[in-house]
Amino acid sequence: MSKLNAMSSAETVTSVSEVSSSTFSWRDYVTISKTGIVMSNLITAFTGLYLAAYYTGTTLAANALTAFMALVGSALIIAGGCALNNYIDRDIDHLMERTKDRPTVTGKLTGKQTLTYGLAVSLAGTAFLAAASLTAALIGVIGLIFYVVLYTMWTKRTTTLNTIVGSFAGAVPPLIGWAAVDPGLHPYAWALFLIMFIWQPPHFLALAMRRVDEYRAAGIPMLPVKAGFALTKRQIIWYVAALIPVSLLVADFGAVYTSAALILGGSWLIYGLTGLKAKDDMKWATGMFIYSLYYMTVMFVLMVLVHMF
Repeated sequence: MSKLNAMSSAETVTSVSEVSSSTFSWRDYVTISKTGIVMSNLITAFTGLYLAAYYTGTTLAANALTAFMALVGSALIIAGGCALNNYIDRDIDHLMERTKDRPTVTGKLTGKQTLTYGLAVSLAGTAFLAAASLTAALIGVIGLIFYVVLYTMWTKRTTTLNTIVGSFAGAVPPLIGWAAVDPGLHPYAWALFLIMFIWQPPHFLALAMRRVDEYRAAGIPMLPVKAGFALTKRQIIWYVAALIPVSLLVADFGAVYTSAALILGGSWLIYGLTGLKAKDDMKWATGMFIYSLYYMTVMFVLMVLVHMF
């Protein structure tokens, strides 16, 4: 898409926004906060919190206020980042089916409203995290910068490496949770970060395959757009394969966790390998995407459960 077209699109969206902004409601702010993303990230943040308490010989009950500040702060800073993402991408969101109904596109929220909300919520989130620990706040701000500046504003529209850059931001919630209780960050905290970091490329590349035509229309250089499905599938498989040994960095969590990590990771890899001969790439990508969601949820919930019983 040319710069002239991009500017025209942005002007159109802004114009519509100025006309329709009076119709906005609190639900529009909830929408640009991407509550689904917030909730899934809170699972990993809570895991970091719980394990930090366990391995420092305390409990979350004894650190209830700290846990509350960390979880609220995490939710707010993630929501703020998502809102700022909506603000930056409002010139291209109308080109994609999954984003064309965002309030920033339909005109329910103006660019100014979205920017103000995103900055305010991000600042509030940082303040809550700082009340938990300064290390948690610092990690939260670094994650926000990676997501908003390095990913959304820069690499998303310039390179296929955007997925890797975005993965850094997506991997910080368990670090934030851990740092709230233990600012020293035990090696287990970094293991959780690595698990999340390696998990994200196969998750988002599978999504990119499913939405390849939309990304192409919006001019976003996702790997399937620039290199095709064959290379993308091989990349996904390599990441899933790498995730298996990475998930075993915390094999000390016990036999139940280790067995589950091997079974879940191995099953994901076997299904991934079927993609090399799959006749329906979209069906395969959808299966990989859905499996990735179950994998992440089960793994991080299990990490907590094996330390409870």
